[in-house]
Amino acid sequence: MHVLVVDDEVRVRRMLADYLEEQGLRVSLAANGREMWAALESERVDVVLLDLVLPGEDGVSLASELRRRSDLGIIMLTGRVDVVDRVVGLEVGADDYLTKPFHLREVLARIKSVMRRTRPAAAASEPRPDGEILRFAGYTLHLGERRLVGANGKEIPLTTGEFNLLAALAQRPQRVVDRDTLMDLAKGRHWEAYDRSIDSQVARLRKKIEPDPASPTLIRSVRGAGYLFAAAVERA
Repeated sequence: MHVLVVDDEVRVRRMLADYLEEQGLRVSLAANGREMWAALESERVDVVLLDLVLPGEDGVSLASELRRRSDLGIIMLTGRVDVVDRVVGLEVGADDYLTKPFHLREVLARIKSVMRRTRPAAAASEPRPDGEILRFAGYTLHLGERRLVGANGKEIPLTTGEFNLLAALAQRPQRVVDRDTLMDLAKGRHWEAYDRSIDSQVARLRKKIEPDPASPTLIRSVRGAGYLFAAAVERA
């Protein structure tokens, strides 16, 4: 397992690196967003430990862009106790958070927990043996090839999580699907009470397929229940 620690405090980076390497993990270090992107471009990373307060671009903005680009695990590190900061981090796509000061054994436990929850999603990216095709609202969703094609014939790029979410909803049209079920179907992980990442995933998916993401007509929110895929779906 490869962990990238992004923190501007040398002491924190070194402490985490020493402990996690003792536990058999591979660790890379970055002091800011620029160094983080450089590390991610050069090597495959499984989990990013990302400090909320960084020089230059802050951790929330970096987490949001990270989640837009990939499904790797993100754990926010924060010295703030305000619940708003934690919720904002989770809403932009982080998988978990740790408040400083933290116990090193808890850091390891959180990393392992995130990996257990995100690995099934990575495994799901393998092509499915069936070639089922779903058509809706001008889109064509190829389940076997894991591709979404628009009415103009051009492929619409989706992350693993976005594709899994869309497939889960499109296979259950005109039905309300609650967040717990969607989390299991789309992310292959157990939903926790504070986890709002499914809402963030829906928001990102809407930006890619809805004519007007601010007034969604394909993926509708059902207050207190979950989401409903409102489009008529044709199976081929």
